[in-house]
Amino acid sequence: MTASAAPRPRVVLVDGVPMSALVAQVPQPRAIILAVHGGATSAAYFDCPGRPDLSLLRIAAGAGFTTIALDRPGYGSSAVYAGEFADPARRVAFAAGAVDKILGDGDRGAGLFIVGHSAGCELTLRMATAREDVIGVELAGTGLRYTPTAWTIIRDATVTSRPGGLRDLLWEPADLYPAEVLTGALSAPGVRYEGEVTAHWARRDFPALAARLSAPVQFSVADNEKVWESGPEALAAIAGLFTASERVAVNEMAGSGHNLSVGLSAGDYHRKILSFIDECIAGPHGRDQKQVEAS
Repeated sequence: MTASAAPRPRVVLVDGVPMSALVAQVPQPRAIILAVHGGATSAAYFDCPGRPDLSLLRIAAGAGFTTIALDRPGYGSSAVYAGEFADPARRVAFAAGAVDKILGDGDRGAGLFIVGHSAGCELTLRMATAREDVIGVELAGTGLRYTPTAWTIIRDATVTSRPGGLRDLLWEPADLYPAEVLTGALSAPGVRYEGEVTAHWARRDFPALAARLSAPVQFSVADNEKVWESGPEALAAIAGLFTASERVAVNEMAGSGHNLSVGLSAGDYHRKILSFIDECIAGPHGRDQKQVEAS
């Protein structure tokens, strides 16, 4: 990785609102990766504290990709404007505006690949179905049905109150994570609109958005996922949502927990994402017949 590709903080103005990101930029990128974090964290999720070997930003830059880890609307520099992002279309517009401002007139390679984690999958799919330059999508940490334990805990969560047991859902087994990320260093205040996102995601918005996605999609799941049901039937149901996608791949990650990008297996996980992007760049897969694969 060249020195110019080291992640750097960026803040750009979109209609007067400061939008922040971590950016690892390379000359003549093969493609652009946009990484979208989940709830109650930040762009730092994709640059694992104290463990550069696990950082998506650094691994991707070393492979020739410019990568933008965006603070979602209402996070980072835009936190003071969080109340203005209740409208999903507004969230998409500001996220897209931030990406375009950061990239400017620079080379975008084959196009945009979007990586979404957990609550960030909502913005990921909304952006991916709204833009024509998207070459593929990676989703992780989401699903269609909460586990019974997770539902009991999550239904009582609010922006200002995190019920007992929530940390265990997200960060256990603890031995799957480096010590550096178990200190709360990645934590950030949640955003009020996420309550509405959570309420409608699994039953309404995920199925509707997935059905509109035409780009290839990889759905990754940790073998120790505790938030979402992830057995064979659940994974088949999720893959079946993407009726318009030219390719659907299911990636099951061994030795991993919910937070795939900061676990000890994150290096392997990120390399699997890059391998999938390579295939997206190479061209359409299964144009005449959609394929569902397990890797």
